[in-house]
Amino acid sequence: MKNARLLDSFALIRFLRQERGYEQVKERLREAGRTQEPLLMCEMNLGEVYYVIGREEGVPKAEEILTSVSTLPIRRIPATWEIILQAARLKAQHPLSYADCIAAASAISQGAVLITGDKEFRTIQHLLPIEWV
Repeated sequence: MKNARLLDSFALIRFLRQERGYEQVKERLREAGRTQEPLLMCEMNLGEVYYVIGREEGVPKAEEILTSVSTLPIRRIPATWEIILQAARLKAQHPLSYADCIAAASAISQGAVLITGDKEFRTIQHLLPIEWV
């Protein structure tokens, strides 16, 4: 994808909860719909969104969110062995959660800009382009 952008769970949760920075994510989703170039998101990170919402707001709400997310211009990408191994390498060298490493590795493998507001990514911002929300 020419202008690929990849959402991490932090950015999608901000959008869903309309927290600070959600307007930027909303604009990226609108742009993705207009250009027919969907935003990317690793399936593992979408699972992370599900468990965060499920833990904090209940499983029925997580199911509702999953259904609504499926209508957005987001293309899910699988956590391939390449992504898993790259994430493990990142985790071995940097103080990030493994889920964050999955998002970073997914963005790197897709040649995508990572969309996040998670400050933990500052430790690896030299490794990939990041759009901060």
